[in-house]
Amino acid sequence: MRKWLPLTAVSLGAFMLLVDVTIVTVALPDMATGLHTGFTDLQWVLDVYALALAALLLGAGSLADRFGRRRIYLGGLVLFAAASLACGLAGTGGELILFRGVQGIGGAAMFATTMALLNTSYQGKDRGIAFGVWGAVNGAAAAAGPIVGGLLTEHLGWRWIFFINLPISVVAVLVTLRAVRESRDPQARGLDLPGLVSFTVAAGALTYALIRGAADGWGSTSTLGLFALSAVALLAFVLVELKGRNPMFDLGLLRNPGFTGVLAGGMLLSVAAFSYLVYTSLWLQSVRGLGPVAAGLGLVPMSALAFVVAAVVGRRLHAASPRLTIGGGLLLIAVGALLQALIGPGSSWPVLVPGLAVAGAGVGLATPAMAAAAMAAVPQRRSGMAGGALNTARQLGNALGIAVLGAVFQAGLEHRLRGGVLPDAKRAADALTAGQAGAVIGHAPQAQRAVVTELVHQAFAVGLRDAFLVSGGLGLLGAVLVFALVGRAPAQGGQPAAPVADAAVPMAAAGH
Repeated sequence: MRKWLPLTAVSLGAFMLLVDVTIVTVALPDMATGLHTGFTDLQWVLDVYALALAALLLGAGSLADRFGRRRIYLGGLVLFAAASLACGLAGTGGELILFRGVQGIGGAAMFATTMALLNTSYQGKDRGIAFGVWGAVNGAAAAAGPIVGGLLTEHLGWRWIFFINLPISVVAVLVTLRAVRESRDPQARGLDLPGLVSFTVAAGALTYALIRGAADGWGSTSTLGLFALSAVALLAFVLVELKGRNPMFDLGLLRNPGFTGVLAGGMLLSVAAFSYLVYTSLWLQSVRGLGPVAAGLGLVPMSALAFVVAAVVGRRLHAASPRLTIGGGLLLIAVGALLQALIGPGSSWPVLVPGLAVAGAGVGLATPAMAAAAMAAVPQRRSGMAGGALNTARQLGNALGIAVLGAVFQAGLEHRLRGGVLPDAKRAADALTAGQAGAVIGHAPQAQRAVVTELVHQAFAVGLRDAFLVSGGLGLLGAVLVFALVGRAPAQGGQPAAPVADAAVPMAAAGH
């Protein structure tokens, strides 16, 4: 069984990386209480991890090709473990956000090297088995994340969702040192540092602008300044990539409409399917009174259906047109989000189950063909860059989606609270988005408590409904773009088993 030790090492790292996308979701209300923090910090706990993944994936892949994939993977494991320890010990929301960003850097180093390590460790039939197991482990990690997070948060405290990474990391490091051999690309290009920095600034400033716009106002100087900074950094990135000798991303690939369509579909899939889950978790726990375990179980229908559909249907449709599978999957995701928009003030968690299941089926249908379609749309020598670009688009979509839907959700809360019995609608909305529904109701005078309870339930229903409607619209937009841009021919090439891993990953979410 020694030959499967490299697979064990890679799977352990991938399991941690992907569990940490979704494990945080059900712990957010407890984090907010324990760290005395608010909505903006809650968003950044998720967003900074996804942003680090999105910004650094391509750069980490280049470093691994040049300096050694095993070395970069080990460095990522050690950094991820150290950051996990720091996250568990964080005393403030700011500290947790900082260390989550460092965790994302380690995750990017791991994520960028896993497929290459498997590719060089196995040949022939063993390679197919390894990629199949790797995909299954990844899908299981995404599905298990909310449940594991709920169990740890409810019985040991939210800090243990990070501490649990430490023993797994130690085992992964030891197995990697013992069983994984080093590999490099003899023709590797240098690191595109200007491209990496400009892309990171553009993505970070845009996300920050979307988050701050909801708090400070869309016309405020700070918000407009952040949007301007993002635009300037994006322009700098384009110029650097066009003129640089070793571009991180070949912008000429975007001339291929099929590749552009797959990137757009991947980004919008992450937004439409996963970005609202954090606000759903807040509602389940702070309004409906579910514990972290029950809330985690409530979110399982999506990840479970995604995994099952990707594993069963996805393999049978491997030769189908990616336009049909990706576009059809995005349509199902849109329908799933719109079904969840039927939520009302008196609704409980079962109202979400049909929509979550339909959206999960859409994720499982769309993602198996996505990576193969992206790589088939570009020259073979650019296949690695194409795969990295798709992963980057999906992580960036998740980060931006959390910010956009957060603004929509909070605006819906404030709109319903305004003019009610609560004197300060914005302050009340901030408390609700920090998981303090019980405190808002408890601080109301006894005579008004029933009215305030009904108002809180109505406000959450409005905020979530608006977020679901926007998600549904973005899912439909993604489907339209895929149907318009992606060709009819089935994708050929790529690693057939690997994309299954994406099916249940709200990264970066959590994907997944």
